[in-house]
Amino acid sequence: MTGAENHAGEDEIAFLTRLRRDLHAHPELGFEEERTSALVRRILNEAGLAVHAGLGGTGVVGTLSRGAGGRRIALRADMDALAMGEAATADERPYRSTIEGRMHACGHDGHTVMLLGAARALANHPDLAGTVHFVFQPAEEGRGGAKAMIEDGFFDRFPVDAVYGLHNMPGLATDQIAAVEGPQLASSDRWTLTFRGKGTHGAKPHFGRDAVTAAGHFLSAVQSIVARRVDPLQPAVVSACALSAGDFDALNVIPDEVRIGGTTRAYTPETRDLLEEEIGVFARGVASMFGIEVDYRYIRQIPPVMNDPETTRRARRAAELALGAGRIVNTFAPSTAGDDFAHFSAVVPGAYVWLGNGPAENDALHHNSRYDFNDAAIASGVAFWTRLVEIELAAD
Repeated sequence: MTGAENHAGEDEIAFLTRLRRDLHAHPELGFEEERTSALVRRILNEAGLAVHAGLGGTGVVGTLSRGAGGRRIALRADMDALAMGEAATADERPYRSTIEGRMHACGHDGHTVMLLGAARALANHPDLAGTVHFVFQPAEEGRGGAKAMIEDGFFDRFPVDAVYGLHNMPGLATDQIAAVEGPQLASSDRWTLTFRGKGTHGAKPHFGRDAVTAAGHFLSAVQSIVARRVDPLQPAVVSACALSAGDFDALNVIPDEVRIGGTTRAYTPETRDLLEEEIGVFARGVASMFGIEVDYRYIRQIPPVMNDPETTRRARRAAELALGAGRIVNTFAPSTAGDDFAHFSAVVPGAYVWLGNGPAENDALHHNSRYDFNDAAIASGVAFWTRLVEIELAAD
């Protein structure tokens, strides 16, 4: 089954649900979404849209244009899966991943299907004036898919006035949408450092320069950056997530080197700059104290996602028309996760909304091996996207 055929007598939501489960069963990592991309292209072609393939590798853009001129918008869905195994059994979830070590654990299968559903619904809409680009992005999960599409000429080939993104959110009902101005997701950066000491016999530490003890001091002290250097009113995260040193088959050897790596999160450029600087200050200070050297590298990946007020207002209005005013959440705390949708909304005004995924079953939030996108949210997502395009491209 490809998931692309709409069976005779099958209604649209049943078709989209079947398609979503097909994508879930065949997850693909970033820049490897060959099957997913082919399926997206096929459905867009069948709907009669102009289809542009290969942008940023496996990215796809479907374009629907009505009349000359008019407003131009982009709607983005991400397509990639995660490199992790799925805990659910085939009895529990007949459509579980068929690929070992690969899983749709963040709902990108649902995001892709909801945007496809909107494209199908709008393909023959008679009362539109302007252009909408349905953007199916590869490699959102840390591999740089948005940046790759932009570097491949996205904004030159598909100039737009605004860009919109949507992500599912466990804890909200499947007919609820949160649309809030300001920060939605944090910057997501990486840092690595290597303490270089002088290895020696574990029984004779005075003959060496101990990088392991230096690393311990660094790890206990680095958290004070957030506690004492960052403005208390500005959220920030510094996490050490990887540590490599020595050999458990040689426990009488103090090693020459210790490698440490981690991530930082922030909502403002100033805090982001401060975190980069202060980690280096702490690392160099510890190295100096222990008479060793340190190599420090800070890798900027994704800026924060900031919702533009006017674009958010339009998204909120679309959500109200699609789901009802009582189903809109106007205050919602930002997440310290990141999303490279930020690269799109850094160029043109953008809005990123949260669509409910229902209760978190078995506490399975995003990136959990038991997570699953809730098919009950498909109708809400399609309705939101459809209403948004109707508002943005309303014919006079």
